[in-house]
Amino acid sequence: MPQHPPCTQWKNWLTRQALPLWSTAGYDRARKLYHERLTFDATPIALPQLRLMVQARQIATFCRAALDGVFNATDDALACLHTVQSRYWHSDGQPGWIFALGPNGQPASPLRDLYAHAFILYAYAWAYKLSGDTGLLDVAQQTTLEIEQIFAAPHTGYLDTVPPQDTLRRQNPHMHLLEAYLSLFEVTNDSFYLERAQSLVMLAQSRFMHPGTGMLLEFFTADWRPLKPIGQNWVEPGHLFEWSWLLREYARLNPTHQATPTALAEHLLQTGLQYGTRHDTVFDGITDTGILTAASTRIWPQTELMRLLATRQQVGPAHQPNQTEATLLHALTQAFFTTYAPPHLQGGWVDRYEANGERAVDHMPASSLYHIYGAARCNLECARPSLAHRVLPEQTRLAVRSV
Repeated sequence: MPQHPPCTQWKNWLTRQALPLWSTAGYDRARKLYHERLTFDATPIALPQLRLMVQARQIATFCRAALDGVFNATDDALACLHTVQSRYWHSDGQPGWIFALGPNGQPASPLRDLYAHAFILYAYAWAYKLSGDTGLLDVAQQTTLEIEQIFAAPHTGYLDTVPPQDTLRRQNPHMHLLEAYLSLFEVTNDSFYLERAQSLVMLAQSRFMHPGTGMLLEFFTADWRPLKPIGQNWVEPGHLFEWSWLLREYARLNPTHQATPTALAEHLLQTGLQYGTRHDTVFDGITDTGILTAASTRIWPQTELMRLLATRQQVGPAHQPNQTEATLLHALTQAFFTTYAPPHLQGGWVDRYEANGERAVDHMPASSLYHIYGAARCNLECARPSLAHRVLPEQTRLAVRSV
């Protein structure tokens, strides 16, 4: 790929390759649902289940792309949301959203999954912002209340799944629930969502971040104690960067509570850079004392770091960009367009590599697009400075343009 500024690389790749690919080959027009996987030659792969989480991520991404004026696949995204609501919500006669559909379009499992519920809320936030349909907010609010009914757990926080699949507690679904509540607050200005976001930030500060090591842990016992002794707990550098982003977003949206979240966000960024990143690559896993344990790599941690670094390069007119961070962002961008999304895939990607550099997958997962678009839209800020926090006025919600 020719050497262009990051914003130009991202714009060309998004508008000419990635978003067209995943809105055509990646969309099942007959069923009005998105495919979960494509082969490397962009052929859909039939799977025994279609997960709610993947549908929600694709809906949200295409709604955001339309709102940003980057790409217009509005009709398909909103049609998919309508299909998803009718087939996943209460479709087995119980509160909440089913985990997946089977090949016959019927519920594949009675499982309720917090991670999936978080993403459907995220999708409803951006679909509402795009369409202005207040009925979507009614579903979002009812889903929020159902989450509190279905997943309520002792010792604060929520269960991962109902029925439980194990006795562990995990930070990851709580992180995405925070993201959903922040998005809903951003598009509605309703304190109903900000209050819930604030409780999740407090949970993260008190439980997820170990006071002895300063690391954000992944797994806990039922009463939120670290699962293993210090030095043996699993930490994902990509989640350090993702939490750093979300804490900054929380501070932006709730400026009366800025100081502590902002300081924690900076701490997580610097910790991730120090222990989880080498040779311009974000690795999959470290211990809570910073020892590298998984030198394999995935695409999403690279994009989470790129999103943070791109935003930090554009803080304001008086801000002098950090040259070390700018150099790292450039290196990560070049690696993305050569290693993870090489030109011959024409808008597709390789999701993961083994520690020895060998490709570790034989397909392209649709779910990666959500992470990729988050990084892309912040890199596009260099051309349109207001994009990353853009909220369109009411009268222009549906005036999206096609590229």
